[in-house]
Amino acid sequence: MFLFLLHKALQAALSFSPLHPTSPPPQACGINLKLILHDLFCKKLQQCCVLFDFLDCVADLKGKEIKRAALNELVESVATSRGVLIEPLYPEAIKMISVNIFRTLPPSENPEFDPEEDEPTLEASWPHLQLVYEFFLRFLESPDFQPSMAKRYVDQKFVLQLLELFDSEDPREREYLKTILHRVYGKLLGLRAYIRKQINNIFLRFIYETEHFNGVAELLEILGSIINGFALPLKSEHKQFLVRVLIPLHTAKSLSIFHAQLAYCVVQFMEKDATVTEYIIRGLLKYWPKTCTQKEVMFLGEIEEILDVIEPSQFMRIQEPLFKQIAACISSPHFQVAERALYFWNNEYILSLIEENCQVILPLVFATLYRVSKEHWNQTIVSLIYNVLKTFMEMNSKLFDDLTASYKVEKQKELKRERERAELWRGLEEYQERRMQMLTEAARNQRNLQERGERGDTLNPSSPQTAHSDQPEPKPSGASSGAGESAT
Repeated sequence: MFLFLLHKALQAALSFSPLHPTSPPPQACGINLKLILHDLFCKKLQQCCVLFDFLDCVADLKGKEIKRAALNELVESVATSRGVLIEPLYPEAIKMISVNIFRTLPPSENPEFDPEEDEPTLEASWPHLQLVYEFFLRFLESPDFQPSMAKRYVDQKFVLQLLELFDSEDPREREYLKTILHRVYGKLLGLRAYIRKQINNIFLRFIYETEHFNGVAELLEILGSIINGFALPLKSEHKQFLVRVLIPLHTAKSLSIFHAQLAYCVVQFMEKDATVTEYIIRGLLKYWPKTCTQKEVMFLGEIEEILDVIEPSQFMRIQEPLFKQIAACISSPHFQVAERALYFWNNEYILSLIEENCQVILPLVFATLYRVSKEHWNQTIVSLIYNVLKTFMEMNSKLFDDLTASYKVEKQKELKRERERAELWRGLEEYQERRMQMLTEAARNQRNLQERGERGDTLNPSSPQTAHSDQPEPKPSGASSGAGESAT
């Protein structure tokens, strides 16, 4: 408050009137007050370089309150006063800002932090940090701000540190950073290419390495306004950024957090230069999600935004691969995907493009529409398909009838092939069954032969010892002669 009152005194001194000859000369009074004001401003900036521990809520409360009051005075002075920002203040101001905001961001308290489900960790020192950001913003927006002086202190290193802060979990901090970086980009022309390059690097690291960065949505929001200001024709650097960075960003798991800003950037490129349309559509088809239905719905929404501004000549280039994918979405068992794809026919401009190219598009989607209308489990989808078929019938009844007839013929051929396939499988199964029976019978016969052979060996022994034992044993010769003599 003292700083503000001192500035009011300075303004009063500068409004000196010659009607009061006893008053001091205005030049002397004004110069002295200016020097005092600037000296006090510098001291306030130096005072605000003192940091406090906000993790301890009760530590040094008086010091925290003094710093908060000093920051408020600085913000008020820069916002309401003229002639405050002179060259000696620039290094002091940037030093105070750097000391307060540039810090190592703490690791997330929740390693599996989900921005959609979990509450973010808020910055404990926000009561001071907010005022520092507010001062920086007022500093950049001040009519007295001179980019030629500021560029000596707001350099590439400063910008790089500023971009690293976008990874903060606190959404309030990221919102301030977004506005501040946009002001820096607008006022310091020499840093524009460097800012774009570093944002490009952050995105590439996010896509291919970490898959985690909290400030993607805010950086994309800044890029949306930057793209809007690109000069025509687009530089190759900008086209490469679209193809190598923005399109691959669609592969991120956390796409839902920043998809709206990403789609806006893509559409901005299309509105700037229609020739990039084919790259965009083919890129989206390349990265089309296979298993995540939520992402499929988002992709379909972005495709509709693109088709809203597409030129007819560009539409003809991509209609075939695009409507093959749309047909695949219509046949999805997930009703939200099918419903979102069928809503394309509710868009008047897209419908006019489809009508102009009906000869190409209708054959691509007709079979899918006809089949899904008979098979889909959701009645709402069936009703939407009937409306689309009715629309096509009104567009080109002859082509519709021809496709209906050819579809029925193909269906009959398919049923015939199914019957032939079923008969073939049945024949193979019967052959396999007969073969198994034959093998079983052969094995049984082999076993019977073996058993008979074993029984035959038992009934007809052939060993010499057994054969000798069957003959009568010969009597000893001595016994025979003895018996004869006895008889005689």
